[in-house]
Amino acid sequence: MKLKYCLADTDSGAWGDDLEDGCGVPVLRSTEIDLDGNLDAKEPAFRSLTEREISRTRLARGDLLVVRSSGSDAHLGKTGYVGDGSTGASFSNFLQRLRFAPTHNSRFAWYFMNSTYAKQQIRKLSSTTTGLQNLSAALIGELEIPSPPLEEQRRIVDFLDTETARIDQLALKRRQMRSLLALKRERVIESTLGLERAQTTDALVPLKYLVADVTVGIVITPAKWYVEANGTPALRGLNVKPGFISTSDLVQISAEGHAENRKSRLNAGDVVVVRTGQAGAAAVVPAELDGANCIDLIVVRPGRKLVPRYLQYVLNSGYASARVTQHSVGSIQAHFNVGAMKQIPIPSIPRAEQDEIVRLLDVRVGALDLLHRKLDRQEQLLTERRQSLITAAVTGQFDVSTASGRNVTDGVTA
Repeated sequence: MKLKYCLADTDSGAWGDDLEDGCGVPVLRSTEIDLDGNLDAKEPAFRSLTEREISRTRLARGDLLVVRSSGSDAHLGKTGYVGDGSTGASFSNFLQRLRFAPTHNSRFAWYFMNSTYAKQQIRKLSSTTTGLQNLSAALIGELEIPSPPLEEQRRIVDFLDTETARIDQLALKRRQMRSLLALKRERVIESTLGLERAQTTDALVPLKYLVADVTVGIVITPAKWYVEANGTPALRGLNVKPGFISTSDLVQISAEGHAENRKSRLNAGDVVVVRTGQAGAAAVVPAELDGANCIDLIVVRPGRKLVPRYLQYVLNSGYASARVTQHSVGSIQAHFNVGAMKQIPIPSIPRAEQDEIVRLLDVRVGALDLLHRKLDRQEQLLTERRQSLITAAVTGQFDVSTASGRNVTDGVTA
């Protein structure tokens, strides 16, 4: 059955005007809906809406909110369910409200909208305009939704509520364990580096006295980026995490951008530091990026006094992060500059000691990172299982009356 035949009403939202008197209406946005379709209305935007807009966009329990415009394939079509915590609020113009007829269970429809089956249809229906993928109300109405009897819909919802809650709890435990591992990783680095001891001695020296050079990469507009076979590879902040550089999705820049700042070309062994966003995150440039450019990253050339990986570990420690935060500017995103980078105090010890510290940390931190990756993989598998379970249940691949979520996904399609 087409979705439009299940609806009592559908409407787009309103964004209204900026507040003038500080008193506004809570408006839910696409950012309040996560990729699993969970709707969190704790921090909505507050906007000035007319009485007509408030009346038209007031949410009721059981309404669904569909993201109808996004630059991301993953976010387009994600759907939130309006529960008690979000009733009475309004919703923005990037969302489409679906209100279902009494003959259809809206929570069953919510599970359908977040299934692989629905997302595959959404990809086919969406069109691209100015870089955004869009879904109109008419296109959403063309989605083919399974339509079992209402009582069967309720049984499926009860089954999925129970089983997805169990999976979500398992995923939450793994996220909590990863957070604890991150704290332990930080403590291991600081204790091995002896930073607490170094701060009580005269062993701390400003970074600028220990390095050959500190520069900043190319700052170019997105219009100068392009993907082409003969493009020049460039590294940007999105590819850099503490101690790790992803080389699988480097940005390609034009010859014009490549020539703007030849000093920004990377050498293997340089240490790049993120300026904006995850400010202060540092990683050593691998051999395969020798000669590439970098975009809006601080480039540190360690010189003869510093082992690159030793500097990387120091910059990724809580000790250095506190100093990055202290010198960062920007109310929305932290922004770190070259001048502040040069002033960070670094423990100055002989290279032989640095090599030994790196050897110890590679072993200790490597074991923690391996466990972190295992937990990350387990959470990914739980997410895939959740998606398969939802898709199998709403498309009738098994009878929920006799099934157990612990084994029903064996042999079903996703």
